Amino acid sequence: MEVPVTKALPSQTIRFADLRNRRDTTFDLSPDASGRAAVSEALGIVGIKKLRFEGRIAPLGKTDWVLEAKLGATIVQDCVVTLDPVTTRIDEAVRRSYLSEMPDLGTGEVEMPEDDSAELLPAEIDLGEVMIEALALALPPFPRADGVNLGEAVYTEPGARPMTDDEAKPFSGLASLRDALENKDEDSDK
Repeated sequence: MEVPVTKALPSQTIRFADLRNRRDTTFDLSPDASGRAAVSEALGIVGIKKLRFEGRIAPLGKTDWVLEAKLGATIVQDCVVTLDPVTTRIDEAVRRSYLSEMPDLGTGEVEMPEDDSAELLPAEIDLGEVMIEALALALPPFPRADGVNLGEAVYTEPGARPMTDDEAKPFSGLASLRDALENKDEDSDK
């Protein structure tokens, strides 16, 4: 499902055919207020105070490329408990490899390649899309305001004793079993 965005997302397209084979190409993408607002709307968060994506695209062998960058952002999300605004600083290293040929993993079992950032080399990339994807992956999934605890919710059918989180742990019953066995041993010694 695609999220409708009313503002223009930041964009900077790089065509691999236009890059020099022996030199790094540097970039620095820092969206203005309307660009940051478009990104926050696309990601469904309250806001983005700062956003910067800077790095380089470098040759990797004769036909492949690597993108290495730093993503810096100060974002605002709703607290999952109180819905108060929570500000978070994000500093992430971003790496993507663009390969002219993907390694053949064989026809048998599927294995994860060593480089999970590898993609098939496209004709061009949009640095704005790479930045937004990296930011989406770096967002805290359950932001909480300082000092806020989720607590414990306990549910059961009417008339039954609810099971707590501690009781649901796989080895929690062993302690009571051990204690019962020790008490039985002590009773039999008397």
